[in-house]
Amino acid sequence: MDGIMDVNAKINGFVWGLPMLAVFLSIGFMFSVRCGFFQITGIRMWMNQTILACFRRKDVRKTGDSKSISQFQSVCTALAATLGTGNIAGVATAIAAGGPGAVFWMWVSALLGMMTSFAENTLGIRYRYTDADGNWVGGAMVYMEKGLHAKGMAMVYAALCVLASFGIGNMSQANSIADAMASNFQVPPFITGVVMAGIISLVVMGGMKRIAGVTEKVVPFMAIVYMLGAVLVVWFNAGRLPAAVASIFREAFQWKAGIGGAAGYGIMTAMKKGISRGVFTNEAGLGSSVLAHSASDVKEPAVQGMWGIFEVFADTIVMCTITALVILTSGVYDVGIYAGALGTEAFEGLPLGASLTANAFSSVFGAAGGKFVALALTLFAFSTLLGWSYYGVQAISYLFGKKAVKPYQWVFIVMIVVGCMANLTMVWEISDTFNGLMAIPNLIAIVLLSGQAVQLAGPYIRKS
Repeated sequence: MDGIMDVNAKINGFVWGLPMLAVFLSIGFMFSVRCGFFQITGIRMWMNQTILACFRRKDVRKTGDSKSISQFQSVCTALAATLGTGNIAGVATAIAAGGPGAVFWMWVSALLGMMTSFAENTLGIRYRYTDADGNWVGGAMVYMEKGLHAKGMAMVYAALCVLASFGIGNMSQANSIADAMASNFQVPPFITGVVMAGIISLVVMGGMKRIAGVTEKVVPFMAIVYMLGAVLVVWFNAGRLPAAVASIFREAFQWKAGIGGAAGYGIMTAMKKGISRGVFTNEAGLGSSVLAHSASDVKEPAVQGMWGIFEVFADTIVMCTITALVILTSGVYDVGIYAGALGTEAFEGLPLGASLTANAFSSVFGAAGGKFVALALTLFAFSTLLGWSYYGVQAISYLFGKKAVKPYQWVFIVMIVVGCMANLTMVWEISDTFNGLMAIPNLIAIVLLSGQAVQLAGPYIRKS
């Protein structure tokens, strides 16, 4: 077992190490330059084509196509997978281990990741096709096969996606729900697992239409409720807001830890924690969200690409930022204490992850703050289970055909119960590695197909 963990640690150190994170940023920068920084210069265009269009056009929210889902449903399903524990616990972990400066580098990764997401989702629509039943078949593996004629690469990607769906997309999320319910409401993990498995089975067995129907209601609801609670915390601590924002920029460029004798993290630590958490939460570059976007009834590939931009914006620029500001304005986080304890046993004794976020909410709402975070974490993790169940279905179907879908779904449901009851340290670390490995074939594919993505974006760039 130790040997497996040692090998995994080395692979994980590569896929989430600074060189690989630099590749993520470089590819996002490349698409940004070639598209004239469309995520900034075209903000009016992509906002009007995406979220604002929902208020003007019914066809963006609903579809009459029995074999597709609407554009809004597709982005809600993609956001269901990305709006998970990373937005609550992941941001807190990044700040605790990387300092307030990690938030700045999270923004950088998101800003550049918007165009990576645009490219992969544009290509996803460009190369999708219908199966014998008229259903859309899409995803990163499809543009690898159809665009690059690299069937082997496509199959490797799909296999990694299946493995990640059981880890990051299932057991780790279920375990987070069980922990939150046990700690705050004294619900036994087994009961949580059985109830959660039952609810998930009712949804996922209904196929993409039912999943999309649930996510289009759950995702906006949970995002709005969490945002309202977070905004209240920041509002109560508004006097600390300027200092919190200043610390984000100051710590992001702290070139040497401990300048002037004060405890600090250093720019390399802030960059690594911020960029890795940013990529982890919005999944730009992993190609996973393409699986949901490819089921949209959209006609123009670049329009769905713009939904990819919005997805990263909503996940990281909005949701992760508000969590960061809650933590930094609440007074529960002290940069000197956390930086001074980093690398020692004392660090593990500090509030980390979801507990740090819960403490921040509790500073305003008392004991109710911890319960609010527990319920938010449960909803976020629940939505991730739904999103990744669909990703896994698409990947397993690509590898083995539709006959493998039902067995996969039943295994996925059983693993929810296992995840609620198990100690998941090893599972989390290994599945995190599989998640990161998905990026390698995907990034290669979108770079080689970049000309097509840029060409499809051209008419919208010129209009913006």
